[in-house]
Amino acid sequence: MALVLVVEDQDENLDLMVYLLTAFGHETLVARDGAEGVAVAAQARPDLVVMDLQMPVMDGYEAAARLKADPGLAEIPLVAVTAYAMVGDQEQILRRGFDGYLTKPIDPEVFVSELERHLASRTPDRSQPPGQEE
Repeated sequence: MALVLVVEDQDENLDLMVYLLTAFGHETLVARDGAEGVAVAAQARPDLVVMDLQMPVMDGYEAAARLKADPGLAEIPLVAVTAYAMVGDQEQILRRGFDGYLTKPIDPEVFVSELERHLASRTPDRSQPPGQEE
C-alpha cells in the first residue's frame, strides 16, 4: 500500500483517480489546486503525487517546480495527468519536473499500472510496522 496525493480541481477526475487508487489498495490524500498540493505534500510526504496541470491558484508546472526545489520532496515521483496530448507536450511536461505523464480521459488500466510502476522503485509497505518492510 502506498500513500498517493491526488491534486486535481475537477470533481469527476478527482473522484475517478481516488476510486481507482483505493480499489488497488492505496491510501489517498487530495488537494484542489497546486498551492494546496505543495502544502499537503510538505506535511504528509506521500509516496507519489498525481497532478493536473491546469488548476486555479497555482498551476501544475509551478507546483512541480516548488516540489522539485525542496530537497525533502524532490525525490517523490510526480506524475502529470492532463488533457495536453499534442506532439511535444509529453517532452515539455517531463522537462518541467514531472517524472511521468498520463493523458485524460483516464484509461483505468493504464492509470493504475503507470502509477504502480513509479511506486515500485521506492515505496515502503505501509501495512507493516516501521522496520518490518519485506
